[in-house]
Amino acid sequence: MHHLPPLIAPQEFTDAAAALAHVRRIYDSSITHLRAGMQRFVAGDDSAGPVRAFYPLVRIRTETVLRQPAGAKERLSYGFVAGPGVFETTLTRPDLFNNYYLEQFRLLLLNHGVTLEVTTSKQPIPVHFSFAENEHIEGELSAGRRQMMRDWFDLPDLGAMDDGIANGTYEPQPGRPFPLSLFTAQRMDYSLHRLRHYTGTVPEHFQNFVLFTNYQFYIDEFIRLGHELMQDTKSEYSAFIEPGNVVTRRAGETAQPGDANGKAPPRLPQMPAYHLVRPDGNGITMVNIGVGPANAKNITDHIAVLRPHAWLMLGHCAGLRNGQQLGDYVLAHAYVREDHVLDEELPLWVPIPALAEVQVALEQAVAEVTGLHGAELKQIMRTGTVATTDNRNWELLPDNQPQRRFSQSRAVALDMESATIAANGFRFRVPYGTLLCVSDKPLHGEIKLPGMANHFYRERVDQHLRIGIRALELLRLAGMNQLHSRKLRSFAEVAFQ
Repeated sequence: MHHLPPLIAPQEFTDAAAALAHVRRIYDSSITHLRAGMQRFVAGDDSAGPVRAFYPLVRIRTETVLRQPAGAKERLSYGFVAGPGVFETTLTRPDLFNNYYLEQFRLLLLNHGVTLEVTTSKQPIPVHFSFAENEHIEGELSAGRRQMMRDWFDLPDLGAMDDGIANGTYEPQPGRPFPLSLFTAQRMDYSLHRLRHYTGTVPEHFQNFVLFTNYQFYIDEFIRLGHELMQDTKSEYSAFIEPGNVVTRRAGETAQPGDANGKAPPRLPQMPAYHLVRPDGNGITMVNIGVGPANAKNITDHIAVLRPHAWLMLGHCAGLRNGQQLGDYVLAHAYVREDHVLDEELPLWVPIPALAEVQVALEQAVAEVTGLHGAELKQIMRTGTVATTDNRNWELLPDNQPQRRFSQSRAVALDMESATIAANGFRFRVPYGTLLCVSDKPLHGEIKLPGMANHFYRERVDQHLRIGIRALELLRLAGMNQLHSRKLRSFAEVAFQ
């Protein structure tokens, strides 16, 4: 028989803050129970096992497709259920997702005028997801004792964390509730764990606007810019955070609890993340994803659970047109997906549309940063199709098959990440965009030589990065209501953003 935390009775709410407070009570009680059980287990006390605790759950019941007039006025693409029925989702980390959950609860109440039921779910919390930050007590266990953890605690269950809801393939059993969110609590916890591992920073530091790059040059420039902004007492960014959770506060700002715990790692993680933090969370995170579509899918799979407002790809590409020059920009308005890493989750027949709000912001940012407009702007920036391949040496394949396909698709540039990031943005309902810089033209015999490459990077990296940052700032200033496009949502969509 499992040892369970004290029972907390389910309650119904018409106030979003009160509902979230009850979520926190259930979650905190469960986590406290698991941590206490783990401490006893590490101490060798077998008298109080096995131990189990459960995620909180929120549920809504509706009997009509109609929405309340007050909610309809907001004209958002999320915040309401698709029709009559029972809808629910498990929840995790109400401390981290406080503002996000509060807004989703508010919109559900506004749109449907019914109560939110908050209760304890039947989904166990894996003990791995209960550890506090910097808590590694399981490292003290012998190999035999670690094996015994399966008898004492629930471990991660892959069946509870697949992406069927996001992929549009999930079909609830007859009589079972419909989902409220793209992700279950256990799927979210899994990704939060992965983010720490891959990026070297805790999820709390991630901001709502994300830049991806495949070159360290851009990260070096972002670090320089981040420290420069921290010397400006009028900067809108309050902190700059680097791998190892190393925090630099804006000049004049006092240190916060936990800042001293940050420590630069002995080596960089696989995909290091850096964060220009705003107090409202609407700052900018930049991640060096490295090279290849597998990395691009991996990191976006996990960042997606944080529900960012937008992500952009800034990187280098092969120019495929003779009229292009090294250093020219390519604004992707379509994608050829030869990356193959998402073929099972998102079939190739699914189009990945350009999002007008993002396209406009990127073009405006290029104009502002370069000072060019009209015909002059068109001389350095081309809008067109970007092809993404999983074969770095595609140009060496026999019979010119890739070149023929890229020509037929009207592609103007080629890389190894952009279509993957855009497709995963489409899949996870995260607004996306791509601005690339032509670094070579292999079809025309123009490959980067060492000296030429160094000059190219010096000339373009700073400008390209500032364009990406400015585009995200423009998207933030335009407001979230304009950004979350209905193009990303289906006709039978979950309510949570």
